[in-house]
Amino acid sequence: MNYRHAFHAGNFADCMKHALLVALLRALQRKPAPLFVLDTHAGAGRYDLAGEPAQKTNESAQGIMRLLDCPPAALADYVTLVRNLGLYPGSPSLIRALLRQDDRLACCEMLPDDYSALRGLFRGDTRVSVHCRDGWEALKGLLPPAQKRGLVLIDPPYEDPEEFSRLAEGLTLAHTRFRTGVFAAWYPVKHRAPVRAFFDTLSLRDTIAAELLSREPLDPSRLNGCGLLVVNPPYRFEEEASVILHALLERLGDREPGSSATVTRLTDE
Repeated sequence: MNYRHAFHAGNFADCMKHALLVALLRALQRKPAPLFVLDTHAGAGRYDLAGEPAQKTNESAQGIMRLLDCPPAALADYVTLVRNLGLYPGSPSLIRALLRQDDRLACCEMLPDDYSALRGLFRGDTRVSVHCRDGWEALKGLLPPAQKRGLVLIDPPYEDPEEFSRLAEGLTLAHTRFRTGVFAAWYPVKHRAPVRAFFDTLSLRDTIAAELLSREPLDPSRLNGCGLLVVNPPYRFEEEASVILHALLERLGDREPGSSATVTRLTDE
C-alpha cells in the first residue's frame, strides 16, 4: 500500500489523533521548563480539504466537518486551532502553533514533495527544524534532546505489514534514550489480533491506550477505529483523554454496533 495522507486528511482518525495531541502538549506546558517535540513522520504540514485528493475520498465530511460548528467543550481548543491555522493542519502545524519561545520542534519527512512543503511552511522559524530523514532512525539520532522534557509523536503510514513490530522496537529504543520523555504512537485498528500482538511485545511501564472505534473491529479490510498509545502520560491525561474520546464518539460516531471510546491502562507506573 502506498499511503498519501492528503487523501485522508481531516478524517475521524485525524480528529482523534490531533485532539489528543493538543491535550498532551497543553498538559506538558503546565510546567514552565522548555519542551522538545519530535514528529517522526510529519507529512506535508497542512492539507487542502477542497483539493482533488481530499475530495476524491471526502473523508473529512465524517471528520472535522462535523466538529467545526459549535464543538463540544472538550474539543474547542483543537477545533479553534484548526480554524485559525487555515486549510487542515497536520500534526507539525498544530505543534508549531503551540510552541512557546523556548520550546523546540524537530520534524522528519522522507517524501520529497512533503519535505519541501514542510520546509517552506516553517521557513524562518528558528524553533523548528525540518529533516529529510527516516523517522525510525531519528529516534536514535535526535534523542536524547538538550531539553530534559519532551514529547515524541510516532505516526507511521503502516504501509509495511511489519510496521507494528518496528513501532514496538522504536518505542523501546526511544524510551531507553529518553526516559523522561512522553511518547505517543498512533495505530490503526482494523481487527484485534495485530493490536494485541503489538501490546504483548511491549515491556514499557506507565503505558495507556486511548481508542476510538467506529464499529466492531471484525473486518480487516476496513479502518474500523484507531488508537493512541501513550507512554509516561502527563498527570490527569487519562481522564482528559476519556472526555475527549467520548465527545468525538458523540459527534462523529454513527452508532454502529461496537462503536466505543476507551482509555485502558496497559502497565502501571
